[in-house]
Amino acid sequence: MSDGTPAPVVRPTLEEVARVAGVSRATVSRVINGSPRVSPDVLVVVEKAIAELNYVPNRAARSLAARSTMSIALVVPENAHRFFGDPYFADVVQGISERLDDSDYVLNLQLTHPSTPSEKTRRYLLGGNVDGAIVVSHHSGDHFLASLGRSLPVVFGGRPLGQIANPGDYYIDVDNRLGARHGVEHLIARGRQRIATITGPADMPAAVDREMGWRDALAAAGLGDHRIAHGDFTEAGGIRAALALVDEYPDLDAIFVASDLMASGVLLALEERGLRVPADVAIVGFDNSPYATRGRIGLTTVAQPSLEMGVVMADTLLRLLAGEQVEHVTMMETSLVVRDSS
Repeated sequence: MSDGTPAPVVRPTLEEVARVAGVSRATVSRVINGSPRVSPDVLVVVEKAIAELNYVPNRAARSLAARSTMSIALVVPENAHRFFGDPYFADVVQGISERLDDSDYVLNLQLTHPSTPSEKTRRYLLGGNVDGAIVVSHHSGDHFLASLGRSLPVVFGGRPLGQIANPGDYYIDVDNRLGARHGVEHLIARGRQRIATITGPADMPAAVDREMGWRDALAAAGLGDHRIAHGDFTEAGGIRAALALVDEYPDLDAIFVASDLMASGVLLALEERGLRVPADVAIVGFDNSPYATRGRIGLTTVAQPSLEMGVVMADTLLRLLAGEQVEHVTMMETSLVVRDSS
């Protein structure tokens, strides 16, 4: 009589596949590992046996034999609220996942403090738990993450800290400075003369580059670049910065905002102050995220291919892990998407 305890799941073994297929265990192993030393006829027989038995290779045993974990870490030095609230990360993770679907690697997420990764994160990344890592959204204080490539294969999403990357770094990025410049030049072409900006965090390369692009465009046009407020890549930060700007510079007629998420806050703040977009103040954001089209006013924005960047990050790391030669720097293009806000 059963005591209600579920019977243990019995998984088919490599030996059972060999018995059903009528071949040796070594032959089955060669098929599973993709060896070319298997004739087409034998390959068909073994694959049929695998399907009949619903056999799944023992990944742990294969990893042990190959001295690999078949695991990749996605390291994001942000808190959970920022990570799950910003659609940029959703697109990047989607792209990474799509590329890894074609491999045996699994992805695990490591959220850590922006400036001081926890000791647990350090031990995990350097303790042989992953074969490589993708680091996205790094800050100037995360020196451990910036030097992680000296210990294991790492691909950075965005250029590393400083103007010159560490020797051996691999990174995927867009030209944030040029993209921002194009966005501001669009505002100037529309006749805007008093153009402010809301930056991202000053310890992030993308934010610094976008601020520089704003300054480049204004300098080329002979316009002042003193109308500036610092944000944090959040909607609430965009609201606070926009209110501060319109209070200090009531004559401004345009704002270049370093992210769409902040720009969505800017639209709310301007509405609160009774300012019309674009009649009184034109807005250009950056990202072309879902926030650009979710409101009553469509947001003009500098589009970056976030999902495609995720695909390329994962592909670059997989190629590194396979021992292939890979370009250290891959730059992807931005484009301006014009909507109602400008």
